[in-house]
Amino acid sequence: MASPFCCTTLVLSYVSIALVVTIFPTLGTGSTRLVTTSELEMEAKAILHLDWWSWHSNDTHKRCSWVGISCNEAGSITSIDCSRFAVSGSISPQICALSSLEHLDLSYNNIIGELPQSLGKLTRLKGLNLSRNFVQGSIPSGCGNLESLKLLDLSHNRITGPIPSTLGNLTTLKMLNLSKNQISGPFPSTLGKLTNLKQLDLSFNQITGVIPREIGNLKDLSELNLSKNKLNGSIPLSIFNLSRLSILYLDSNLLEGPLPQEMKNLKALSFLDLSSNNLIGPIPSQIGNCSNLQELSLSNNHITGSIPFEVFSCPHYTLDLSHNFIEGEIPHQFDNDLYFQVLDLSHNNLTGMIPAYLWVSYVLNLSYNSLDGPIPGHLSEFSSDSFWGNKYLCGNIRGFSPCPSTSSNKLKIVEIILPVLCFLAFLALGVLLFLRSRAKDNIPEPNVTKNGDLFSILNFDGRIAFEDIIEATNDFDIRYCIGTGGYGSVYRAQLRSGKIVALKKLHRREAEVLAFDKSFKNEAKILSEIRHKNIVKLHGFCLHNRCMFLIYEYMARGSLFCVLAYDNEAMELDWTKRVKIIKDTACALSYLHHDCHPPIVHRDISSNNILLNSNLEACVSDFGTARLIDPDSSNQTMLVGTYGYIAPELAYTMVVTEKCDVYSFGVLALETLMGKHPGELLVSFSASSSNNIMLSDILDPRLPLPSDRRVTKDIVFATTMAFACLRSNPNFRPAMKCVSQAFLSRKRPVADRLQAISLLQLKEHGLYMDDEAKIQSQMSGEIVELHASSSS
Repeated sequence: MASPFCCTTLVLSYVSIALVVTIFPTLGTGSTRLVTTSELEMEAKAILHLDWWSWHSNDTHKRCSWVGISCNEAGSITSIDCSRFAVSGSISPQICALSSLEHLDLSYNNIIGELPQSLGKLTRLKGLNLSRNFVQGSIPSGCGNLESLKLLDLSHNRITGPIPSTLGNLTTLKMLNLSKNQISGPFPSTLGKLTNLKQLDLSFNQITGVIPREIGNLKDLSELNLSKNKLNGSIPLSIFNLSRLSILYLDSNLLEGPLPQEMKNLKALSFLDLSSNNLIGPIPSQIGNCSNLQELSLSNNHITGSIPFEVFSCPHYTLDLSHNFIEGEIPHQFDNDLYFQVLDLSHNNLTGMIPAYLWVSYVLNLSYNSLDGPIPGHLSEFSSDSFWGNKYLCGNIRGFSPCPSTSSNKLKIVEIILPVLCFLAFLALGVLLFLRSRAKDNIPEPNVTKNGDLFSILNFDGRIAFEDIIEATNDFDIRYCIGTGGYGSVYRAQLRSGKIVALKKLHRREAEVLAFDKSFKNEAKILSEIRHKNIVKLHGFCLHNRCMFLIYEYMARGSLFCVLAYDNEAMELDWTKRVKIIKDTACALSYLHHDCHPPIVHRDISSNNILLNSNLEACVSDFGTARLIDPDSSNQTMLVGTYGYIAPELAYTMVVTEKCDVYSFGVLALETLMGKHPGELLVSFSASSSNNIMLSDILDPRLPLPSDRRVTKDIVFATTMAFACLRSNPNFRPAMKCVSQAFLSRKRPVADRLQAISLLQLKEHGLYMDDEAKIQSQMSGEIVELHASSSS
């Protein structure tokens, strides 16, 4: 029997424990750590110092009721969710005082500065999301102390430096996303310790070196994205042991070596992109074991051999094998039809017929192969671009001959048409020899030598230069093709002198016109005399009985469209470079419209026709090409231009004027600032449904808003000029000379914060201008003022 003293002591002990539990209850989410008063006071001070809730007073007693904050029963902060709160500023080192914090989400804000080392003291943190901010500096090595972390997302920032090897300590991590930063250095092998990882995204960085074989330890990995880096070496075979992998993106690197047969192990794989590498060899037939594969892209490699029929047996929605060296026929050993949403086999060496079982919903590209025979009728809904470069195809598509119906028709053609064609050929040959003998008496021989400097040849007949071009392009092999357009294909050629030029090989259909050669020479000579730093130089031309082509200055970075399409390249185009591209394009168009005699209307201004050199400086290309091809055409013509850039009046007048170029320039200017085509914005303006859109809302989100006031002024000015050029009435659009002069002058808008300027204000040109910043142009005999002073 227990003594009364023992019972009293036991009761007091239970009372003491009850009091402790009442005053300091356990933390949420299963935590048992007690919270002291001093710790709560430190949390309150830290919240004030962070300054993310500036709209609240300094009274932090009710902080647990503030938007985005969650606390446990003791009043200690366990979660902060301020995503999309327009939070600005940096992360204070005092954040380490939030010792109970388990979730921190600051995504889609304006966080700047570097990550503090004190983040590593938040050892209870399970989720950290700082994506889509403007965080700079390197990842603190102390983040390796966050051993409870399950989610780490630092994507879409400006983080530099290497990936800390200490991140390998985060063994509970399930998702790691560091994509779209400026991270450099090697791929740390310590990440192979993250055995619970399900998603790993390191894309759009500058990571170098090889992919470590330790990545094969991540057995739970379902998504791996290492695209658009500088990784080299071969693909480690250990990757193909990740049986749960459903997404694998390794595109746009420097990977080399053959495609491994071990692909067959990735039976859960749905999306595979190995494009734009240096992979060689055949496609392994074992890829057919990937029974869930929906998208496969191996384009822009050095793939050889034929297409295994097993590749077509996968349930593809997208199959892209373009720009390789694949030979043989398209597989046809199937009993049932095969359906694709996107099928691109272009720029290979495929032969044989197009199988009738192929059905494609959206995109089909079989161009630049050696296919022959009929184009299946159900594919005739696609344009001729889908089949171009296969000279032996036939079908009911523009640019292709109709297919003969029966063998008897073929016999009739041979028996009747062939003799007639032979007679006409001999007749044409006689006339040609006669004309050439007379022409030699009137045209002096060009003063060049074989393999001489091509740039000195402007009025040559092509006999000497043609041989050099054939050698430089291996007879216009598709490996040298860098683009296609409405008038022909563009090739890159390095001459014996070491000079690199771009060759636009034109379609030869126009040459059937008797007077074409003479008019072509005249027009080419005029265009070759154009001199402007922002217009791609036309060095010369070549007319030959096999083909004709134009010889242009080579632009190393390609089109503005392509640069804006890829995030890492688009981020190289900062705001200053983008405004300069707009200004330089305006100067080039002003030169064509006002300084050339006769004036030249471009007729197809678009981001595809703005080319960038190695310094990302803009030049207008394809100027005068439409006139060059059809020099006798008047302004009453068919609809020309690129969809999305065509002036609205062309839909009913069909009259091409300089103001059509002005409208296209306005679209281009907005596209350059937005990073994408402004189609939806233009529609909303026409419907007057964009009154509340702010300028900051439409700017390319891949770039941080500028901190330099001068750059801000330039952006406001360029946007204002774009809207002036987009006026529906062409008479109220400024002339390009007026636009160019306005850019060259240093008068700029009185710029407020970009977040405070609406598009409606810029469209009406009523605000943000210096007193003397007035842009005038002669329109219908009147001076039209585009910008009122800020005091009006």
